[in-house]
Amino acid sequence: MMDGTIVIAGLGLIGGSLAKGLSERAGRRVLGIDRDPQVIKEAIACGAIEREAVPADLRDAEFLFLCLYPQADIDFVTEHAEEIGKQCIVTDVCGIKNFVCPALKKLAEEHGFTFVGGHPMAGKERSGFAASEAKLFDGASYILVPCGAPEEAVERLRALAMQIGFGGTVVTTPEHHDEMIAFTSQIPHVLACAYVMSPHCMEHRGFSAGSYRDVSRVARINEVLWSELFLDNRTALLGELDTLIENMSAIRTAVDQKDLPALRALLRQGRERKEALGE
Repeated sequence: MMDGTIVIAGLGLIGGSLAKGLSERAGRRVLGIDRDPQVIKEAIACGAIEREAVPADLRDAEFLFLCLYPQADIDFVTEHAEEIGKQCIVTDVCGIKNFVCPALKKLAEEHGFTFVGGHPMAGKERSGFAASEAKLFDGASYILVPCGAPEEAVERLRALAMQIGFGGTVVTTPEHHDEMIAFTSQIPHVLACAYVMSPHCMEHRGFSAGSYRDVSRVARINEVLWSELFLDNRTALLGELDTLIENMSAIRTAVDQKDLPALRALLRQGRERKEALGE
């Protein structure tokens, strides 16, 4: 029997922010799971969760949010599939979908609960529960990947997202999600890390301003998580890397050959592309 409880597995930046938003803004009863006992204590102390969840809580939960790493999400559901109630909507927050969605959809079909993929488009350069906040999702986009789930389940998840501050939702497939995320999220992280590997980075103070901050911000990366995300989405990411390298090579060639018309044309193309988006 569903009791309206929400269980969150993984109380890092995203899971912790969901817990705070759902308890503070949506008035929901939230229970948490985390491998670090200190995080559980902190989450209880600040009111983000009521208490630590136990496996029996999964039987009556309305939602189960998986906020672990991709493979860990699959492992968690595999381990607890028999305990998840048939009324429960299980959703993830992974930055890749082609890897996790087929496995979680299969588990849902085998055990009778519902799976709807999800991806909150929000984050920070810092990770962990200490960095989480209820306002993290204010105005952000929430990507929904139904994977064949009933529309009623998708709508319930959409409504819940709007209650905690999301600005809107986008519905897509696992394939299109991963193609777009390779461009909008993964490439910027690759670029930031490659950029700060320059030996001049250590001497930037006094010579840098907004451009340096904008490009380098997400270089403060969780290398364990992002390595997994990159490799699990390697086909789409490699395609975007090839495009980026091709474009950078064209600019390099124009600079090397002192080809002013070609250089201006390339820079103009970038400016016009950005302006065409109204940004």
